[in-house]
Amino acid sequence: MVYHSSFVDEEGITKACGFPLLPLKSHIKGPAPVSKQDRTDIVDEAITFFRANVFFRNFDINSSADKLLIYLTFYINVALKRLEGCRTLAEGTKVIINLGLEKVPVPGEPGFPFPGLFPLPQSDKEAELLRNYLKQIREEASGRLLSVAYKSNGTPNKWWLAFAKRKFMNIIVPS
Repeated sequence: MVYHSSFVDEEGITKACGFPLLPLKSHIKGPAPVSKQDRTDIVDEAITFFRANVFFRNFDINSSADKLLIYLTFYINVALKRLEGCRTLAEGTKVIINLGLEKVPVPGEPGFPFPGLFPLPQSDKEAELLRNYLKQIREEASGRLLSVAYKSNGTPNKWWLAFAKRKFMNIIVPS
């Protein structure tokens, strides 16, 4: 059974292209509302559920937060694939920073991993809002992923990097 998000269509959450703009425990500047440090956010859920959810080829969507969880699970898979060859935390950090600098595609643009799952943006303003939110959430996920993918001594955690070989929802991760 796939793990679903606990953020079930909360009232007052802004959406862009079907993505809920959920609060984040983040110091990174962006459009996401700030969450309290003691609460679990969507990035925590994605990292916690990643090793279980990555085995599923199908994902039943119960809420719009599940769509964001799917996107983050795929992003974590891409990040782990990039970290696969990095032998130290310093190398991994460099690779993750380069991943964060890449252009973030939104629905309807080439390179967006889930065509048809999300509606196209209705305006340039909505597309830019979503692009900035996805950039912020990817940067936040990257930072937190480094803390679990590498041990405190800077060596790779094989129990995490082994999942780089998995295909989430049968999608081939670009190298």
